[in-house]
Amino acid sequence: MSATTGTSSDVELRGPVEGRAAEILTPEALAFVASLQREFGAERLRLLAAREERQAELDAGALPDFLEETREIRDGDWRVAPVPDELQDRRVEITGPVDRKMVINALNSGARVFMADFEDANSPTWQNNLDGHVNLKDANEGTISLDTGEKRYELGDDPAVLLVRPRGWHLPEKHALVDGERMSASLFDFGLYVFHNRERPWFYIPKLENHREARLWNHVFDYAEDELGLDRGSIKATVLIETVLAAFEMDEILYELRDHIVGLNAGRWDYLFSLIKRFRSRPDFVLPDRAQLTMTTPFMRAYTELLVKTCHRRGAHAMGGMAAFIPSRRDPEVNEIALAKVQEDKVREAGDGFDGTWVAHPDLVPVATEVFDHFLGDKPNQVDRQRDDVDVGASDLLDLRVEGGEITDEGLRTNVSVGVRYLESWLRGVGAAAIDNLMEDAATAEISRSQIWQWVRHGEITAERAREVLDAELPEGGRFREAREVFERVALADEFVEFLTLPAYDYID
Repeated sequence: MSATTGTSSDVELRGPVEGRAAEILTPEALAFVASLQREFGAERLRLLAAREERQAELDAGALPDFLEETREIRDGDWRVAPVPDELQDRRVEITGPVDRKMVINALNSGARVFMADFEDANSPTWQNNLDGHVNLKDANEGTISLDTGEKRYELGDDPAVLLVRPRGWHLPEKHALVDGERMSASLFDFGLYVFHNRERPWFYIPKLENHREARLWNHVFDYAEDELGLDRGSIKATVLIETVLAAFEMDEILYELRDHIVGLNAGRWDYLFSLIKRFRSRPDFVLPDRAQLTMTTPFMRAYTELLVKTCHRRGAHAMGGMAAFIPSRRDPEVNEIALAKVQEDKVREAGDGFDGTWVAHPDLVPVATEVFDHFLGDKPNQVDRQRDDVDVGASDLLDLRVEGGEITDEGLRTNVSVGVRYLESWLRGVGAAAIDNLMEDAATAEISRSQIWQWVRHGEITAERAREVLDAELPEGGRFREAREVFERVALADEFVEFLTLPAYDYID
């Protein structure tokens, strides 16, 4: 392979292969990821086309419901395969991108699990992705360190358990072509990681829409185990339930992945984005300001309680949502108010039966741990706690009324500010951005831009007003001009853009 582009007999690489990247992009690894693409690429495209067909049905007025054809699965008495000992206690998980300093700090944070993220918290530049794989390989080998000249970072004695989130089915990897076509970013990320890290091939799977997409992942896992000589069920996954359609198929998703799955996660921010996206044509489903969409609204309560009930019935873990607050070193008053809200949120989750939760910053690990320690005591989890008191129907998941909810000019300004500032950060290669004491990632930016699209579509605001706010909020310098171009394209276009990262991807590398 050359220093600027690489070609193997299996994959055409359109990006630099320099330094330690060559340790990841070996001929054997590339042959493996190419085989994944050839085996499963066509089915991936078919399932993505089915998403478009389903959206057309929703636009025509259809509403989702629990599937009649899978009733036997929902009514059946079955459980997922046993959970490995190292994944029994997941009371606090920290998430973040795959840059070297983050990986070390997260593994040393005191959290039980670190979810290393190639997806929403990572800007998928070629260098970010390759460096990320090097970092995770070093982490698994226990050799990862970093010397900045001012400080040395090394792995501690009791690091968190490492799980990896590849990119979603919808994303391509433009730097890796198989048979002349961009390969699936999901298969690229998964394939490289599992090829180089076979001892604990544990994953988080994002943005599934239905059990058929879960079935495809199950086929991928089985194939990888066979090709790499792993025992059946060695690959373990937690699936994020972060789309409204998947919320109707939680039992079915667990069933399809029953040899490999260990839990479901309530991906709250993407779930809100999914509600807006899938019901974008309905004026009766217009949501108010993001700040008013709390986890105590009835439709969010229904979704999370159903997740706990479903998981525990099947012997799987139920993982709670993200606490995105970033403590301030300079403003103790802000910290006091925000940390009280974080604690309240985690008390609600633990009280509902969740087995663990997510935080975005190491300083939140002790706060969340204290709450779950109180509820769990000596137990590693509360999977044995059945939520037979929960009875959630389709109407509960789809009742999007928010008492006292309103659309305000402040909400518009927040959405514009967060959306544009996050996009500018993403275009510079930073996928987890600290904005106004919150860790913003692609999911929260998606909420920001999709709300504006929805509000314009249904006459709550005008496109002209949105552009006025853009003019007022847009900073100078950086890549803000390009960020505005992308933001207008995904927030103010006539047709809804499925994911903002798809057009934004053309602006990097």
